[in-house]
Amino acid sequence: MKKYLLSVSALVFASPAFAQAADEVVIADSIRADAITVIATGSEARVDQLGQPITVITADEIQSIQGPDITRVLERVPGLTITRNGGPGSFTGVRLRGSDAEQVLVLVDGVRVEDVSAPSGGFDFGTLTSGGLERIDVLRGSNSVVWGSAAIGGVIAVQSRDLNGVEASAEYGANESYTADAAAGLSSDLGALTLNGGYTRNDGISAAATGTEPDGFRQWRIGGRGRLNVTQDLAIVATARYADSRTDIDGFAAPAFTFGDTPEFQDTRQASGRVGLRYTSDVLTINTGFALSDTKRDYFDPTFGTDPSFGYVARSERADLTGRLNLPASFTLDFGADSEWTRFSSTFDAEAKANLTSGHAMLGWTSDRASLAAGVRVDDHSRFGTAWTFGANGSFELTQDVRLRASYGEGFKAPTLYQLLSDFGNKTLVPERSKSYDAGLEWGSRSGALHASATVFRRDSRNLIAFISCRGVTSAICVNRRNGTYDNIGFARAQGAEFELGARPSDTLQLQAVYTYLETENRTPGNANFRKDLARRPAHALTVSGDWTTPLAGLILGADLRMVGDSFENAANTRRLDGYALTTLRASLPVTEAVELYARVENLFDEGYQTVADYGTWGRSAFIGIRARY
Repeated sequence: MKKYLLSVSALVFASPAFAQAADEVVIADSIRADAITVIATGSEARVDQLGQPITVITADEIQSIQGPDITRVLERVPGLTITRNGGPGSFTGVRLRGSDAEQVLVLVDGVRVEDVSAPSGGFDFGTLTSGGLERIDVLRGSNSVVWGSAAIGGVIAVQSRDLNGVEASAEYGANESYTADAAAGLSSDLGALTLNGGYTRNDGISAAATGTEPDGFRQWRIGGRGRLNVTQDLAIVATARYADSRTDIDGFAAPAFTFGDTPEFQDTRQASGRVGLRYTSDVLTINTGFALSDTKRDYFDPTFGTDPSFGYVARSERADLTGRLNLPASFTLDFGADSEWTRFSSTFDAEAKANLTSGHAMLGWTSDRASLAAGVRVDDHSRFGTAWTFGANGSFELTQDVRLRASYGEGFKAPTLYQLLSDFGNKTLVPERSKSYDAGLEWGSRSGALHASATVFRRDSRNLIAFISCRGVTSAICVNRRNGTYDNIGFARAQGAEFELGARPSDTLQLQAVYTYLETENRTPGNANFRKDLARRPAHALTVSGDWTTPLAGLILGADLRMVGDSFENAANTRRLDGYALTTLRASLPVTEAVELYARVENLFDEGYQTVADYGTWGRSAFIGIRARY
């Protein structure tokens, strides 16, 4: 315990009293940038006027955390936990407030990037690095009114850089890790264009905790975003991203078929992009376009040759329109419509297709002290029919510094094509559904000298889809499905509280902490695991961080402490995952106005831990890098 107390004390640097420094705080442009978000309504809105809990992480904070591993950035979001099947680059799932990882909608530059060929859908955060990112917006709680399917746990929106100039970085470190990123952009009255790219690799560690063979990761990526101003009010906008990843994995080798070292690996190629029109005026804003997301996964076992052992191909095409109409008396109408066509095929499954067409509207009202919004959405799916969702939220300023927030949101997740139409499919499935409630108090501003908030939440989920075994089962659902199938059999509850604290006692010191207490429960009547905790949902998660700009040539020192409590690996709660505490020390030194050196040590105390049972994790790891901007 002493070493963890030492980590916390490293964050409490000597500083003037808060009261003396309150009027001296310098608010950087990068901090002001997080005051606007589109994740709540689909249109631009001030975060401090919304009733929904939203966290915005900007480029400066992403770069200060250092490194390609985006999970170290996301750990600063309350209510968010992570599981990973090995080291960086391995399959990584992100949960919000105890949701399944597949119940979190992920957007990259406005494009839904879930893998529609995966059994439960979802997005693998192991294939997303922090290079080239401008900001990350996270909405916690069900919000299918605006975003539709998969937004049961919440929404994570990632946006790439919009740059006027050139920047590049390179990093080397533990386990033969190399990372290089570069971006170049220009802007004028005519428009703007930014291109970015990067490469990262590591030799890794064994994915199997008992193994000795290193399992590495390699990815190269390229992307860009552009805008052409047709008139003062109308612009053509476009984004694109392509990533090619190779991940070494372990498996169950003959003859013992126990989990351990194998030469297997996975190739994943992801392509996504969107092109559209954006119209903006004082009365009406329209954003419409066409988006494409394509994923191809191939699995190789060199033991049996050079050809893929099996593979999956997935594609999603989406036409969308969102807008805002400013009405009299401080009312606004946010609206939207979209149609999505998805299909997948695999080595074992013929091509399957589905279409989802949706429309929504949300009426809002805002004054100097209060805001209210309520909306409804209808979705029509070619396979299961129609789903309706409703949501409402409000915010009220109790005093000059204290604001009350509350929201109610409904969520749904359409059955995946794999669950509906694969060899294990069940065409009678209906969507998973949720009802989410939260309320909280917020004091101060995130860009001010002192900020604090407390939120309580609950989410009830029903019709959860689970795989059921048909071995020895003779009921109707198992007819002609001897290997098993999927069914709507699950009910669950997740509830708890989130706390945030941030302080800028001077223009050289920043401190912040987020803590989440979470209770989860399987509430499926008659289930053997009734009233037991949901798997891999720790009850406690705390992140404390601090950054101090020293008087020594602008040297910045930083530290992060991530503490996660115990959880269970399985639904039966018979196997425990021990909690852990990870400490990172960071430093950066400006060499010139354009060039910066940086370094960090992750897992300073070489903690042994697992987020998924039987999978290895990195020990103490050191890195050094350089970053340049022009």
